[in-house]
Amino acid sequence: MQLMVFDVAGTTLRDDGDRVAGFLAHILKQADVPTSLQAIDLVMGLPKTIAIAQLIEAHRGRTPHESEVRDLHDRFRSLMIDHYAHDPDVAETPGASEVFAGLRAMGVRVALDTGFDRGILNAVIQRLQWGQFLDDTIASDEVAHGRPEPDMIHALMARSGVDDPAMVGKVGDSISDILEGRNARCGLVAAIRNARTHQAIGSTPGVVGVENIAEVVPLIEARLGLQPEA
Repeated sequence: MQLMVFDVAGTTLRDDGDRVAGFLAHILKQADVPTSLQAIDLVMGLPKTIAIAQLIEAHRGRTPHESEVRDLHDRFRSLMIDHYAHDPDVAETPGASEVFAGLRAMGVRVALDTGFDRGILNAVIQRLQWGQFLDDTIASDEVAHGRPEPDMIHALMARSGVDDPAMVGKVGDSISDILEGRNARCGLVAAIRNARTHQAIGSTPGVVGVENIAEVVPLIEARLGLQPEA
């Protein structure tokens, strides 16, 4: 592996209490669009403008106006930035920084990609002081197509000088993460086991199920021919 691409919320960033889904439900309720956490689960990992549009269309049976989607996304964005900047419970998933540092010590570049926009991603990185552990980051508003399309991974590869997707790994906790990794033809696609991913882990060829990102390290060590520490 030359490059590992990690998702953010739910993968490297704790999302206790489904705060992302909760904020989406909140702003949609303000638009008289009732929804459920189960319905939101189906669009988790997508660019949030697309997620909002799909949830509105599912309720109303018609495509929402772009201005409404933009307004609702702005509200969601403000809630998320405030949450990540100030909520005392915001924290990385256990051992995330150590995983980043360990991979870089092996010569593997570490990057983040996300369904958030750049403003929210920057709020996370600043709050958790991750800058020292990361080689690159990319947000869904910085490419033509977010997940499940492979644009973000392709952009990270180009910036890292990695030509072969077999040398790239993708780790996430949603169906769109899995599809993104598969569409990019990543050599390793690992999915955090949860209610969203459990079926796909068993039915999608080449997808490895893990309980947390620390379990990805021995997989990479094996591919690099390294012996794990005793």
